This record gives sequence, structure tokens and C-alpha cells, in this order.
Amino acid sequence: MTLWSLFRQGDAVTQAVALLLLGMSVASWVAICWKAWLLRRAVADVGRATAAFWQSADLDDARARLAAFDRDALLLPLVDAARAPAPGPLAARGDRAQQLTRVLRDALHGVLHRLQAGQVLLATVGATAPFVGLLGTVWGIYHALIGLVGAGQVTIDKVSGPVGEALLMTAAGLAVAIPAVLGYNVFGRFIARIEADLEGFARDLRELLAQPVSSDTEGRAP
Repeated sequence: MTLWSLFRQGDAVTQAVALLLLGMSVASWVAICWKAWLLRRAVADVGRATAAFWQSADLDDARARLAAFDRDALLLPLVDAARAPAPGPLAARGDRAQQLTRVLRDALHGVLHRLQAGQVLLATVGATAPFVGLLGTVWGIYHALIGLVGAGQVTIDKVSGPVGEALLMTAAGLAVAIPAVLGYNVFGRFIARIEADLEGFARDLRELLAQPVSSDTEGRAP
């Protein structure tokens, strides 16, 4: 007995559960492949782009270098936000350090939101797929037992076949959930590493731009 034959012989509930598991599996694998590609690039780009930024002569040169290394725009939003003027009267209040803290925090949240995309999907699939499969198993066992009621003498051979077929739904639910859980945990570690690097870059950028520009005559005795 295969999942396909179980699907063909099942009723509407069994078929709906099987289709739901199939959709969850496809969605999770698409998210896994996409995030693996994205985070692999991001880990490499953040290190190279950060090094290129601090080796630049000025902010204009630094931004030009970032455009070449920062392919997924992880550092560029931070630099652009720090260079842009305050967006409104209230945002312009306070010293330069406070203004930079606000704009860099907002830009960092936007970047992290893109990196976190797909994590909720993987967590949802990993948490719910086993129960969806279990629902299909319980429903299949119920129908198998109902069918055996009018079959006369019930033996272990007649029970084991339908029950074993129904248990395939539980196995399918676990097969869908396990890759999603593994992907969520692995990607979470990479995202945490990238987040730490971005926060460090934002903090260093804030300290750099918050310093007042010194002149040659500042601090000289009259």
C-alpha cells in the first residue's frame, strides 16, 4: 500500500489531509532552499562588505564599495539611513547620537525582517504537520474499524492491514515536519550570527558619525 493508493481509496477527509500535507511539504522545501541560498550569500557578503567599508577613504567611497559587495542590501540600508537627514521635526530633536540611534534601529529592523522571512512558515509546519498526519491516521482507523463491523468474524489479519495503511498518514506528517524543524533551527543560528554582525556594524557606524568634526584650530590656546 502506497500513499497514492491510500489517497485514491480514502474519503474526502483523508484526501484533504493528504493534500494539506503535500502543500505544507512543498512550501517548507521552497522556503528551505531559498533561505539556504540567501543566508549563504549573506554570511559571506556581510564579512566582505564590512571589511570594504572600513577600508574606504570616506562615506561616498564606502557606499560605492558596499554596492559591489553587499548583494542582498544588508549593510546599505544602514549606511543610507545614517547619511539621510532627520525625517521630521521631532526626529531632528536631540543630539546627533540620538538621531543616529533611531534611524539605525529602524533600518536594522527592516533588514532583520527580511532575514527572518520564512521562519514562521517553517516553525508552523514543524509544529502542526505531525498533528495533521495524526488526524489522517485517526480518521483512517475509524473508517477501517467501521468497515470491519459488517465483515463478520474480525481477525488480526483483517485489522492490521487497514490500520497499517492509516498509520502511513502519521509517517507522512513526521516526514513533512522533520525537515522544517531542522531548517528552522539551522537557519536560526545563521540569522543570529548575521544579526550580531549587523548590530556591531550599526553600533560602530553610530560612533563614527556621532563624533563632532574637529577643526585644526579647535583646542588651541589663544
